Amino acid sequence: MKRAIKYLLVYKERLISGYTVKILGTVVELFIPWIMAKILDEVVPSVKTTKNYMPLALWGGLMVLLALAARFMNMFANRRAAWTSKEAVKTLRDDLFKKIMNLSGKQTDSFGIPSLVSRLTSDVYNIHGFFNVIQRIGVRAPLIITGGLIISATLDPVLTLTLVATLPFVFLIVFTISRKGVPLYTKVQTSVDEMVRVIREDISGIRVIKALSKEQFERGRFQGANDDTVKNELHAAGVMAASGPFISLSLNLGLVLVVIVGAYRINSGASLPGVIVAFLTYFTMILNAVITVNRIFINYSKASASADRVWAVMDSENDLKVTAEMKHSTNGHRIEFRNVSFTYGDPSEATDEKMVLKNISFTVEPDESLGIIGATGSGKTTILSLLMRYYDATKGEIYVDGRNVKEYELDELRRKFGAAFQNDVVFADTIEENISFGRDIPHRDIEKAAKAAQAYDFIMGKDGGFEHEATIKGSDLSGGQKQRLFISRALAGSPEILILDDSSSALDYKTDAEVRKAINADYAGSTMISVAQRISSVMKMDKIIVLDDGKMIGYGKHDELMENCEVYREIAATQLGSLA
Repeated sequence: MKRAIKYLLVYKERLISGYTVKILGTVVELFIPWIMAKILDEVVPSVKTTKNYMPLALWGGLMVLLALAARFMNMFANRRAAWTSKEAVKTLRDDLFKKIMNLSGKQTDSFGIPSLVSRLTSDVYNIHGFFNVIQRIGVRAPLIITGGLIISATLDPVLTLTLVATLPFVFLIVFTISRKGVPLYTKVQTSVDEMVRVIREDISGIRVIKALSKEQFERGRFQGANDDTVKNELHAAGVMAASGPFISLSLNLGLVLVVIVGAYRINSGASLPGVIVAFLTYFTMILNAVITVNRIFINYSKASASADRVWAVMDSENDLKVTAEMKHSTNGHRIEFRNVSFTYGDPSEATDEKMVLKNISFTVEPDESLGIIGATGSGKTTILSLLMRYYDATKGEIYVDGRNVKEYELDELRRKFGAAFQNDVVFADTIEENISFGRDIPHRDIEKAAKAAQAYDFIMGKDGGFEHEATIKGSDLSGGQKQRLFISRALAGSPEILILDDSSSALDYKTDAEVRKAINADYAGSTMISVAQRISSVMKMDKIIVLDDGKMIGYGKHDELMENCEVYREIAATQLGSLA
């Protein structure tokens, strides 16, 4: 939590002013019962004797004035606390989001997307709650306790000792129970991760769930995750809430003792009625402050567990480091894989069986095109992930422009690429912004890309054309329209290297052919790498790789592969029939 607190300390001036006003408001509030005792024990008897009501009006007016002042000062301080909490958490959330965006593929896999979502939302929210509590009552509660005890001691030391005797038991209860809070709330957040995972899966797959009438089954899955979360939350809340009744019992027993001792002292003349009334008021204030301290510990337990999870992400070391000094390119945008092998598991435990890619070597010269074809799970997309350095190769080296990809800053490397993936994302924004994607691309280049991707006509058919607002995930677009939009996005920046990852699977053969023809004509300067299931999508490429179980079993042009690669011939015979 110390590191989280640093985000608050950025706003020192507002914190100091807020805490100063909060302290003043609390001190003012502490004097109200003291004035009440003075009115009851001194002013009222004087009024009965002198019939002069002016002192009563003055002291009563002062009491009302102090009450109003305390009220407004607390309101001011609480608003300051809300502002600083909001800004501090905003900065923390921004930093965490930036860190998540820069995680490698391996790190993202390790944390899991649902867990990253919950860390960015509910965990940060828990920290926000603690920031609020520590500013609003973190100073007020201790000041009420200490100030109340000091003033009470000046009123009646004997009654104060009776009250003080109950406080050690209270603080022992708070300390003992709060220690158990952090691991319990960590378990709660882990179960929230699982629930978020189920929710994401069900919402993303809502169509297939409905198509297969599996709503009841998925409700059962969600109910299981929800029940587990509720069970952990109830356990944590139950343990932490146990302190409340014990604290109330201890303090109420103390209150009974105070009443008994106070009644005895009034009867014996050792104390005055006004003092007892004021003392009971202070006792109530102290009781509420102690309960509030317990609330602070509960919020701290939640926030501490969440902070550990947040900083597990923030402290994750970048495993995609630049390993050499920058060099100038001498070979255009040439791409080369040299004996590349890769596993998604722990590299130290890598075996041939665990390798997703096995000893892959190929070269793509500037302005050439490369097609990659193979069965599902053969490693096609993994090649692209390594090329764009979402992951580092387990063995071997990858070169772009004559430089190892590890020699590039990630931004510099990835600016070379324009990529369209089969399952890409449509954002709830205009079609133009979905293509531009914040890159400030001129409209003429966006139109050019849309025309090449065969997307222009359907875009202009929408209300507003390029200004048409797409829905979340493009639910108002067909599969083919979305894929053409993705290809437009990839082309709009005129990339050095164009990546098409099975991005035409929803297109008919004619549209697919027209897209590739337009790309060859209008973006001839780009090196194109295309992953596809259709031979018709790669057969005109300069080079074609055939993958099977992570191994490169064919490499060459279409005609060459038809002669010397049996798997390629079988695919061609199946897909092209007599044309093969």
